[in-house]
Amino acid sequence: MEGIDHLYQCFQKYPRIFTDSRNADKGGIFFALKGENFDGNEFVEKALDGGANFAVTERKDLAGNDRIILVDDGLTALQKLANFHRKQLNIPVLAVTGTNGKTTTKELITHVLSQKFNVLATTGNLNNHIGVPLTLLSITHKHELAVIEMGANHPGEISFLCSIAEPDFGIITNVGRAHLEGFGSFEGVKRTKRELYEYIAKAGVGIFINIGNEHLITMVPESVRKFTYSTTDQTAQLFGETINSDLLLVCRVLFPKGWLYIKTNLTGVYNLENVLAACSIGLHFGVDPLLIQKGIEGYFPSNNRSQVLQLENSTIIADCYNANPSSMEAAIRNFIRLENPNKTLILGDMLELGNDAKEEHQKIVDLVINSGITDVYWVGSNFNKTISPNESRKYVNVEELMNNTEKRNFDNRFILLKGSRGIWLEKILELIKNPA
Repeated sequence: MEGIDHLYQCFQKYPRIFTDSRNADKGGIFFALKGENFDGNEFVEKALDGGANFAVTERKDLAGNDRIILVDDGLTALQKLANFHRKQLNIPVLAVTGTNGKTTTKELITHVLSQKFNVLATTGNLNNHIGVPLTLLSITHKHELAVIEMGANHPGEISFLCSIAEPDFGIITNVGRAHLEGFGSFEGVKRTKRELYEYIAKAGVGIFINIGNEHLITMVPESVRKFTYSTTDQTAQLFGETINSDLLLVCRVLFPKGWLYIKTNLTGVYNLENVLAACSIGLHFGVDPLLIQKGIEGYFPSNNRSQVLQLENSTIIADCYNANPSSMEAAIRNFIRLENPNKTLILGDMLELGNDAKEEHQKIVDLVINSGITDVYWVGSNFNKTISPNESRKYVNVEELMNNTEKRNFDNRFILLKGSRGIWLEKILELIKNPA
């Protein structure tokens, strides 16, 4: 079995890592990983034939080939290589986690820091035990800062990811009732997210924290250095407030030399906290406030995250990349307060809630009932089990909704799409965009 030194020497020569043998044509090192439904070790020869310079595998029958790097476990080797590479880097690493808004916050932070630095940030959803190592291994000597997103759905995961990425700074956007099936309870969520604070207190520089969030305040170790921001507490080092949120958020932020107005391309007053997080981090790293403003105003959300789609006759808020009780409630409450007489809600199940699923879905139904919005579509088995006045608008999946809904119902409407990624609500966007 090869050691980390030999593996790193290969990586320095061919610093491209990939786990899909179909991507071998550009060269690099193929890591054969195992999954529930696949085993990358079966594709080692294909990767080498396709252009890979080396292959990391557990297959002892391939020993003797000088392009084979034999390891006990492919995933462990990937993680160890990533950590070894991290230790060679002399740049600040910022870890971002949280129940809601971590990807939006990560993107805002990246846009702000990129005004001054060459920044490497997590792409897509590479925020788990495989994605974090792959992200770290994409950092080169040209990068001056790294922003690493960390996701979690079970206890200990943030601590483990910190042991690989060794962040200098950390931020938890917020904590809410998500992945309860894996965490067991809201307290389980808080304990797991707190692992980032604990790591920074032990081995990092400091955390960025919204001191207006009572949950986060109770989670902070006394010894950790804090850089503070708030939407409610003007004693914070950075303070901001909403100016207008009719559809897109406009806010103002009190920087050391005065107020700056920021016109975002984000919908939802809840995004003010994400904007302030990016401002706080940019300020700490010496980005001029005017460049911070430019960075945030230059960010346009995509991938159905707080994304506003303006059609010829309708407006859609597409926020269906993910959902949990806290983000679902925030999105609906924001939608309720927006002025428009022709509102439509298309809501999909919130997944991974375990025994809390029935109660949490009924709470959302009750919120909608009390809102007065009557043009509502419910998608998913959990919403199908709730009690609501519009039983005829319940659908098992998005395909059933698409097959049974008259397209004219979506013309000249103000629509919110909100649901977990596994419900695939984005499929209905094409129907809305192209009415008969």
